[in-house]
Amino acid sequence: MAAAQDKGLKSVVWQRIKAEVLDDCRKADEWKILLLDHFTTKLLTSCCKMTDLLQEGVTVVEDVFKNRQPVQHLKAIYFLSPTEKSIDCLVNDFQNKSSSKYKAAYVYFTDVCPDNLFGKLKSCHSKAIKRCKEINISFFPKESQVFLLNVPDAFRLIYCPDKAEDKELGMETIAQQIVTLCATLDENPGVRYKKDPLDNAEDLANLVEEKLVEYYKMDERDQFKTKTQSQLLILDRGFDPVSTVLHELTYQAMIYDLLPIENDIYKYGTDHSTAKDRDARLDESDDLWAKIRHRHIAAVLEEIPKLVKETSSSKKETEGKLSIGNLSNLMKKMPQFRKQISKQTIHLSLAEDCMKKFEGNIEKLCKVEQDLALGTDVDGQKVKEHMRVLLPVLLNKELDNYDKIRAILLYIFVENGTTQENLDRLIQHAKIESDGDALRNWKHLGVPVVSKSSQRKPARRDRSNEETFQLSRWTPVIKDIIEDSMENKLDSKAWPYCSECPAVWNGSGAVSARQKQNTMSREDKKNVSKLIIFVIGGITYSEIRCAYEVTQANKFIQVLIGSTHIITPKRMLDDIKDLTKPRKETFTMISE
Repeated sequence: MAAAQDKGLKSVVWQRIKAEVLDDCRKADEWKILLLDHFTTKLLTSCCKMTDLLQEGVTVVEDVFKNRQPVQHLKAIYFLSPTEKSIDCLVNDFQNKSSSKYKAAYVYFTDVCPDNLFGKLKSCHSKAIKRCKEINISFFPKESQVFLLNVPDAFRLIYCPDKAEDKELGMETIAQQIVTLCATLDENPGVRYKKDPLDNAEDLANLVEEKLVEYYKMDERDQFKTKTQSQLLILDRGFDPVSTVLHELTYQAMIYDLLPIENDIYKYGTDHSTAKDRDARLDESDDLWAKIRHRHIAAVLEEIPKLVKETSSSKKETEGKLSIGNLSNLMKKMPQFRKQISKQTIHLSLAEDCMKKFEGNIEKLCKVEQDLALGTDVDGQKVKEHMRVLLPVLLNKELDNYDKIRAILLYIFVENGTTQENLDRLIQHAKIESDGDALRNWKHLGVPVVSKSSQRKPARRDRSNEETFQLSRWTPVIKDIIEDSMENKLDSKAWPYCSECPAVWNGSGAVSARQKQNTMSREDKKNVSKLIIFVIGGITYSEIRCAYEVTQANKFIQVLIGSTHIITPKRMLDDIKDLTKPRKETFTMISE
């Protein structure tokens, strides 16, 4: 994406990097080399292009860990995470004046540099380092409203029953990274947490609040003395187990659940058997992806042919059923629209691949899952016997283990737990003995498995008047929470504050979540309050969609949602299953 485009959080991060790093050491008509480690490479890749860096006077970007040729007539910007490996590379570049790789070093750390590592910089020859700053950006802007902390091991650290010491260090690291998000947004939010089902949210919320107080005392700009008009809600993953395993039929969530997408890359073929697969990156640089990613798959399959006809100057070119081959021919006939048609081809291919999976066993599974998740059928009638709904799934030999596990879990969730005898019987009937821990280990997230919990489930918002597809009736719990928060309806006992409540969230300024479509003027944007959601243990694509939906429907609230990582149902089950597997390695704070 071009950094100049307004892509929300990505744009904010890029502007901060420009101001705190590139503008800080700028001189007219002077080119510099930019040195990055793995963390900062990923960070910059997420929010700018090489052309943007060229405009800022950066002539070359290099990996600090690789062997590099000296360029002693140019100054170097070192944008690094404060790790021993990165700092050692910097020190090696400036051990003595005669063999220095560059004319001088301008050093910027993404986070607080520990004293022992900072002391290593004294090994550089005198006057080598012209500037050294900590700029506090140790998170990734994954999307315009989504942030990640890139700590995938955090799930095991926090929920593994025998990792107490590593858990404490992991929580400290996560808290510090959340503070850098707040600093980047120039926000000092009121911090609130959900009490159940475990104590993790309370522990993390208190850590974040302590570090926010410390940060704004230390901040050399001394810009904030009081809380800003934003709020940070912290939740533990067990608050909504259903949304982590349900088959979701909106475009983005369906793609990542059913197709082999790696590092956001989709490989797609053509109609020609001799042609090689092509790669397509799924990110916000693709305007069509940004437009349709949260729509239901049925709407996407209607939308793409319409877009092709709008692009085509002659409707005759697009008559009949669209195919990848037809679109390839259209590109040859209409080279001026090649880029647009190419994007449409990619998404037609993606949607068709999803539908091939769906039209197999997934369609029948979705009906079972919706009935179990909601406890009601498509007519709104209460399901009296959940086991009768589940049984056909257990006996279906065509379903793989993961699909059966997902259905069994939904049964356990709707029943609020089951007996040990019944759990053993379910595992035996489904023939998933080797994957039993993917069911049992949910207890480590505070989710009732064995035995039944008598605790009542929180009431859901009434959505009976909202239009939905029959196989997409479930609404993630996070949407209720976001809308309740905006309308000041969160129960203060279930959602305690660990800091003062900003005025906009104490009832005096709360805005209804049921607003008209967001059409903000530039002046309005200045008055937007931020609601920041952080979920310990991963967020789902359906929850991400909810953040966008509520923001689009509301004029004065922007919802940002984040976690350590994004989870798909398969990844979630693998992580759950691995919780009780022995593992020797320990957690480190190295971001690479």
